Amino acid sequence: MDTRFTPAEPPEFATPAEVAATHPAAVRHLGAEAWRVLRIQSEFVEGFGALAELGKAVAVFGSARTPPTSPEYALGEQVGKALVEAGYAVITGGGPGAMESANKGAQEAGGTSVGLGIELPFEQGLNPYCDIELIFRYFFVRKTMFVKYAQGFVVLPGGIGTLDELFEALTLVQTRKVTHFPLVLIGRGYWSGLLDWLRDSVVAGGKASPKDLDLIHVTDDIEEAVRIIVDAEMLLDEAEAASRHDKEEAERRAGR
Repeated sequence: MDTRFTPAEPPEFATPAEVAATHPAAVRHLGAEAWRVLRIQSEFVEGFGALAELGKAVAVFGSARTPPTSPEYALGEQVGKALVEAGYAVITGGGPGAMESANKGAQEAGGTSVGLGIELPFEQGLNPYCDIELIFRYFFVRKTMFVKYAQGFVVLPGGIGTLDELFEALTLVQTRKVTHFPLVLIGRGYWSGLLDWLRDSVVAGGKASPKDLDLIHVTDDIEEAVRIIVDAEMLLDEAEAASRHDKEEAERRAGR
C-alpha cells in the first residue's frame, strides 16, 4: 500500500502545524486534504442513500442537556408523537436531552425516528430511540441532511448548537434557498428574549428586515406547531399544482 494516500486525518479545521505533524511535507496536501475531500463526499453519499426514501419529515432541535425528568423532555416526547400522528418522520441530532425525547416520542408512536449524530469528544453515540442512524464528522454535511430531508423545523429550548441550527435555517429561508419551510419555536417564555433582541436591536438598527421575523413562528401549543407545518406543506402542494397546471396550459396553447 502506498502510504502517501494514508487515510489518517488531522482535526476538521486543523492548523498547518497540526497537518504537518500528521503528514510528511512532501505529501501533506495529497495525503491529508485530498483524503478529506473523499471523506466529505462519502458522508454526503451515505446520507443521501440512507434518507432518500424517508418521505415527509420534520427536524426537531433542542438542547442535549435537557434532563429526562424535566418538563422540556416531556414536551419533546409530545412533539415527536404529534408529528408522527400528522404523518411525518422525526429527524434529530441523535443525541441525549431534547433530541432523545423527540426520537422517543416518535418511535413510541410508531413512526420513523432518525438520528443524525456528530463526532464530538463529549458525546458518546446516539440515543437508543433512533430507527435510522447516521454519524457525521462534518457539521456542514449533517446540516445539509437536516434541511434536504425535512419539510420544516421545530425548535425546542436549546443552547449554542440549537441557535446555530435555527439561524442557518432562517438564513436559508430568508434568502429563498429553501421555500415554504416553516420554523416553529416552542416555548414563548424561553424564546421571547431572543425575539425581543432581534426586533429591538437587529431590525431596529437596520440590520434585518421586519419581514424576516415573520418567518419565525413562536407558540406554546404543540397542536398549533404541527398545524403550521401541515399548512405550509399544503401551500407548497398548491403552488406545485398551480405550476404544473400553468405549464400544461402553455403547452396546450402551443399545440403540443
